[in-house]
Amino acid sequence: MDGNVETIVRGATALIFDCDGTLLKTPDLYAAAWQSAFAKAGHEMDLDWYHQRAGMSEHVLLDAFEAEKGITLDRVRAVRDLRHFILAHVGSVEEIPTIAAIARASFGHKPMAVASGGSHEIVHATLQASGLLPLFETVVTIDDVAKAKPAPDLFLEAANRLKAAPSSCLVFEDSPQGIEAARAAGMRCVDVTSLV
Repeated sequence: MDGNVETIVRGATALIFDCDGTLLKTPDLYAAAWQSAFAKAGHEMDLDWYHQRAGMSEHVLLDAFEAEKGITLDRVRAVRDLRHFILAHVGSVEEIPTIAAIARASFGHKPMAVASGGSHEIVHATLQASGLLPLFETVVTIDDVAKAKPAPDLFLEAANRLKAAPSSCLVFEDSPQGIEAARAAGMRCVDVTSLV
């Protein structure tokens, strides 16, 4: 672990990790899944378009796609197709070693949570497939809160479940909206893109 990060981790009461793009290498899987779901609805999605929006919750991304294309999708079907694709390929999910190592090193020493804009079904499945799920006391998903990142709801709920003051929590995030959400929650945040 980087010495500076180790010092920051030591000073935190609790650790909160984003999932996709932070703990797990899932952006390419999500990109392929969205591309497949949109294709089934008769629309093309450019991979670069997705990667500029990686980390957005399902309905936030659907809002952006519909607005850009000037269309209205069958959202229930699109989300079902997306999740079916991901679950069918969940065995391909790999951890991001640098960040997973921080979680493993902190296991048993600090309370830890995952706070993800993904659905409960997908987040639990990918964490289970990667073997990381047992490290965390709780997993908060978009199904548990009213607002997606950049609102602070996910991180505040994670802190509440860990019984930790928001100001004493340290967040690990990879997306601009996640970093904004952590700051809005009054938490320190490590931009993991600077570590991997």
